[in-house]
Amino acid sequence: MKLTVNDLYDLSHSKAGEYLGGFTYPWEALAGIKDLILEIGKTLPADEYDHPADDVWIAKDATVFSTAYINGPCIIGHGTEVRQCAFIRGSALVGDNCVVGNSTELKNVILFNKVEVPHYNYVGDSVLGYKAHLGAGAITSNIKADRKNVVVKDGNESIETGLRKFGAMLGDNVEVGCNSVLNPGTVVGPHTNIYPLSMVRGVVPEHSIYKDKDHIVVKTEDEM
Repeated sequence: MKLTVNDLYDLSHSKAGEYLGGFTYPWEALAGIKDLILEIGKTLPADEYDHPADDVWIAKDATVFSTAYINGPCIIGHGTEVRQCAFIRGSALVGDNCVVGNSTELKNVILFNKVEVPHYNYVGDSVLGYKAHLGAGAITSNIKADRKNVVVKDGNESIETGLRKFGAMLGDNVEVGCNSVLNPGTVVGPHTNIYPLSMVRGVVPEHSIYKDKDHIVVKTEDEM
């Protein structure tokens, strides 16, 4: 199973890179996102970031629509757009040149640089790698119906996470099709595409195309 932080992410593309590098698996970082944001926020230069609340930092060159709601702790990076009616509930580290779109909700997340969650997305208790993109209506489901702890499963292998809330870990350059649901504990390897309307759970390998749970194909050289 290629599930480690170093398997999934180029850590140079996030302010959380050093922090994430201290863990084996990325979901181990979820519990500390709030404190991480507060720590990083104190180091951000005042000439580059506005500080509208004690626990909120917004890059001066970011675009935030007046109807967006931003609750701390939160960092919004350079060049990022937070569009109309976005709902940032807190503990959101949003990288540079990201798009947080209309009616998108974020909660306890790390978004690497150039992540796009542009239309009606829910992203909770998740880490989205560099240039990851969610199509319209795609969501990360972060809690099981039975409220039990989430287990990451790859075939017959499994890892107990000890977490009741855990959405998805998306590697760099992952593309998720419209109206897909990433079930709790989903891990998607870098450079993988998820078909629209997919219901995904478990581990999806890198450089692959997920059509459904029984049809996951390796990308050809032309598709990479």
